[in-house]
Amino acid sequence: MGLLNEVVPLLAQYWPVVLTSVAIGWLLNNKFWKGLNKYPGHWLAGYTNWWRFWDVWGRKHEWNILRLHRQHGDVVRLGPNVLSFGDPKAIKVIYGLNKGMVKTEFYPVQNAVSKGRRLQSLFSTTDEEYHAKYRRCVNSAFAMSSLVNYEPLVSSTVGVFLDKTQELYAKTGASCNFSQWLQFFAFDVIGDLTWSKRLGFIEENRDVDGIIAFLNKFLSYAGPIGQMPMLDLLLEKNPLRLFAQRIGLSNTVFPVTLFAQTRSNERAGEIQKIKTYGLPEDQSNPRGVDLLSKFAQATHDHPEFMDDTRILTSCTSMVFAGSETTAISLSSVFYFLLKHPRVYAKLMTELDDAVANGTIEARANRTVSWSESQKLPYLDAVIQESFRLHPAAGLILERVVPPQGMDILGNFIPGGTIVGCNAWVLHRRPEVFGTDVDIYRPERWIEASAQQLKDMKATMFQFGAGARTCIGKNVSLLEVYKLVPSFLRRFEIELERPEAEWKTHNAWFVRQTDFNTRFRPRETPA
Repeated sequence: MGLLNEVVPLLAQYWPVVLTSVAIGWLLNNKFWKGLNKYPGHWLAGYTNWWRFWDVWGRKHEWNILRLHRQHGDVVRLGPNVLSFGDPKAIKVIYGLNKGMVKTEFYPVQNAVSKGRRLQSLFSTTDEEYHAKYRRCVNSAFAMSSLVNYEPLVSSTVGVFLDKTQELYAKTGASCNFSQWLQFFAFDVIGDLTWSKRLGFIEENRDVDGIIAFLNKFLSYAGPIGQMPMLDLLLEKNPLRLFAQRIGLSNTVFPVTLFAQTRSNERAGEIQKIKTYGLPEDQSNPRGVDLLSKFAQATHDHPEFMDDTRILTSCTSMVFAGSETTAISLSSVFYFLLKHPRVYAKLMTELDDAVANGTIEARANRTVSWSESQKLPYLDAVIQESFRLHPAAGLILERVVPPQGMDILGNFIPGGTIVGCNAWVLHRRPEVFGTDVDIYRPERWIEASAQQLKDMKATMFQFGAGARTCIGKNVSLLEVYKLVPSFLRRFEIELERPEAEWKTHNAWFVRQTDFNTRFRPRETPA
């Protein structure tokens, strides 16, 4: 007690010195923690996570991290406890099966909320056992073999999109905000795939229920806040706020969740039948079986795990992840084509030749099927090169090193360290893609030797890698490979201002703005 009486007055008298000493001690502890000070990076990154928070908040993180890797080498420190690996060989080590790596707290920041409870999705959960059970339930819905089920649904929306483009833009000569227009397409495809119902984005040419505006705002929040997840517990996922929702004092529901609930409730009776009896095997459905039906079938097959909340979560995830990334990829393909007229002309020659020799059926609405698109090597090269130069995800895909620590490419990394790779860095590795990595050149995918092509494909990271690879990858590819050739066959596209560059906004996914175009109906080649 006597010691306390002596210490308290001293603390009161010298509190500025004490506070300064504690702050300096904390910063130095961060800097030298676990010996990570040997890895280079921005000089502030070793001291505090506020550096990476502000860097991501600046919306240009993909260029900053690329510059840091080019300046400092394969391992760059992004925070006191965060390392970015730029060597493609790190992909197998960090994201490979049975490596003991788990997702970080960056991901639960992206949980949707319903009635005060977080909806743990396949994407956002950090629990590997939960993820494995969940994935077993829905895997078949996303398998490549299921594409045949979904193609009629995608074709239906492609047809409407082409007709609306003709009516609103090609016929009138009006300017089109192309990245937004492609996002309307991606959203309506997700509506058709998930609920067998387009949601009205294309037909009404507007952001239905303000859902895109909400998503943009939410992802812009999740990117920087995810660098310091504790902030989310003070803001959106504040425990008091969630408790108030659970007991009915607050009725706040994520607009995306409400959106998914409303769509699913419209089919409640039919879905209850599938949950009870399963999908009828003897009935053919010319429009294809949608994802809501498949999720209900998963409840029939796995009633112990796949409940109504997880059906809702799965539908919500489709809206969250399925629209944004696909729209970004589509914008990239068209933008790079328009910026490189030689490539555009060469692709059109391939498409016209394919129609002339019967590889593509000469349909009245000029659409191209999935199987036809897979026989067009230059189209594939154009799409792959667009994925390479502008992958949708703009941050590292974070993982936590297991407690015992592990060796990553000759570096012993202590347990608990956050590690990851960034697609923008991996996709510009000269030893994999050639010395002209900053140039858009689809020919690299055709000229490559068998071994080079294998290495290039193994380095592509736009859908992630390993057990947590994006489950909707095949659905996204189906949309891209169908829409791009169909649109190009129907319309001639030109940039409104050919000399201008688009703007990008890294909100975790790197979306594009200021991509304005005009369309003309394309004459059928003789």
